[in-house]
Amino acid sequence: MGEARNNEDLTVRYAFIQCFFWMMYGGAIGFVSLYLLDCGFSNTQIGMLIAAAGFFSAILQPVIAGYADKEKSPSLKILLILFLIIQVALSLLLLAAFHKSVFLTGGVYALSLMIMQMLIPLVNALGMESINQKKKLNFGVARGTGSLGYALVVYVVGIVAGKAGAVAIPAALLLVSALLLAGLFFFPFQKTSRHVSEAPQKEKGNPFLFFKKYPRFCVTLTGCVLVYISHVLLNSFTFQIVQEKGGTSAEMGTAMAMASLFELPTMFLFAFMLKKVRCDIWFRISGIFFFLKTLGTLLAPNILSFYAVQVFQMLGWALITVSSVYYVNAIMEKQDAIKGQAYMTMTYTLGSVAGALIGGALIDGMGVVSMLIFATVSAAAGMGIMLFMAQRAK
Repeated sequence: MGEARNNEDLTVRYAFIQCFFWMMYGGAIGFVSLYLLDCGFSNTQIGMLIAAAGFFSAILQPVIAGYADKEKSPSLKILLILFLIIQVALSLLLLAAFHKSVFLTGGVYALSLMIMQMLIPLVNALGMESINQKKKLNFGVARGTGSLGYALVVYVVGIVAGKAGAVAIPAALLLVSALLLAGLFFFPFQKTSRHVSEAPQKEKGNPFLFFKKYPRFCVTLTGCVLVYISHVLLNSFTFQIVQEKGGTSAEMGTAMAMASLFELPTMFLFAFMLKKVRCDIWFRISGIFFFLKTLGTLLAPNILSFYAVQVFQMLGWALITVSSVYYVNAIMEKQDAIKGQAYMTMTYTLGSVAGALIGGALIDGMGVVSMLIFATVSAAAGMGIMLFMAQRAK
């Protein structure tokens, strides 16, 4: 398909990509505990597996982003297509290996999670690059469609898995990853010629020079890691939390779907919100609501109150997801944009590593409540750093 004209609105096509990406990611991370517990893993082992996926993803994200930033590298679209072909193959293997080999199942699942986390900055940069080229694209609406897809997949898979078993999870991953791959072929994209000087080129691939250039950004990322630890503890061990509140996999799917639906108003209206308040302020506010959701989860006495707590998702995860992309784009020079997105996404993967290791061990050793207390303290610390260290957007 030919390249899009500058006046063509790419929101629908990009929304298709965001929708199926977050359906794929939701199916994988949302049901990781349910799937691996069914395959014979302990909570601690599940935490170690998620942590391994996050660790290697955190290492590779800035490397891939630095490569993508180079003038002679393939376009983001080509890189995404290549990774998605691998993901489709992994989904097939995960389906074929179900209940046949614990070692193979764990390894393939970890590799699949790693690739999905590596794709997040590339998917975000695909949209922002189009916006920077002055093409019509509403990122918030597209990302909101992603949350709608996430809500749909976790609700449906939660019900199906309750009836058909955990095999529904790799089957769903195969379907949505294939649809995402198809959607990428129909998205028109042209790599921007950045025309940067030799000095910025030397900074590519060197994190020390990058953070010397953006010192407050480095500290702010630490705050993001801490709030993401709390988020990962809630998301990766949702099944255990729901069981503690008196629910099953069906209630887990319902709670996750509710959280995703609460994201929609923020994401669909963020372009309007951005006209009223700077993106860095919205970014700071998101830290407050991460803390409120984690505290609310700790204090919720039953499944109904746990459902009610999901409303904090509206200005927590939903807000940081869109505001952080605009925030990075606003404070970075053009030649650093993709790398900045990668470092921001890397905070989530680092949070995944720490949260997964700590969460699994805390649940096995001290129980779900102790894990939630730790998550609340982590969210409070991250909130404080984000409030005071995030810099004013240009």
